[in-house]
Amino acid sequence: MIIDSHAHVILPTEKHIALMDEAGIDKTILFSTSIHPEMANNLEDYEKELNKLYDIISGRGNAIETKIKSIKEQCEVIKKYPSRFYGFGNVPAGLDYEQTASWIEEYVVRNNFIGIGEVTIPSGKVETLDSMFKAAHDFSNLPIWIHAFWPLDLEDIRGIFKLSKQYQNVPVIIGHLGGVNWLEVIKMAKETENIYIDLSAAYAVAPLKMAIEEMPDKCLFSTDLPFGDLAVGRYTVERACTDKVIINKVMGENIERLLKI
Repeated sequence: MIIDSHAHVILPTEKHIALMDEAGIDKTILFSTSIHPEMANNLEDYEKELNKLYDIISGRGNAIETKIKSIKEQCEVIKKYPSRFYGFGNVPAGLDYEQTASWIEEYVVRNNFIGIGEVTIPSGKVETLDSMFKAAHDFSNLPIWIHAFWPLDLEDIRGIFKLSKQYQNVPVIIGHLGGVNWLEVIKMAKETENIYIDLSAAYAVAPLKMAIEEMPDKCLFSTDLPFGDLAVGRYTVERACTDKVIINKVMGENIERLLKI
């Protein structure tokens, strides 16, 4: 089975399913979104959506009400097409333990989501994730998917790895191969048992190839739709690795094993 391990809600959903069918992707781990760049008609519209995204990942936007609305939209998609989508639930960073646990209970567990994410934090704020890690542990070690591209730097990513080692039973997925910090991410991930690597938005083909070769059991095929392309993403992985056994792991078996789906 081929599984896209990280894509966001796009509208209309039927377009997403058509893209999955075209690329031969069986299922998708779906994440919520409060922006829809796929609906932009020109560069100006697309820039407006990107500016919203930059505010979110920099910690300047995406109020609680907006998160709840986007989660409801995500739930509607999964409910309509349960054979094609699983869900990860968005959880705000920076809440205390009780608030975080309450949020996970209401917006992750009750929605039958199988993980937490996409988690975004500003640079220098890794410590705000501690309550989320603790709550994830207490909810049967829910996996956590963390955005690790800009604006996070190498010190932030090192902080995530340090926190991951404190909660060794919580699977942690490092998003986008750590961006420009991919080399250090690969080296650290090899030494950290509960770390997995999301391959979407890889900085170049060479980092993706190195990650797969060094950690065939930890790499997860992902597209970050609507920012990536399903067919191109699949083709890139299959060009970067010619070992059919490893390709099968990266394209679906690893995430199946991790999430027990």
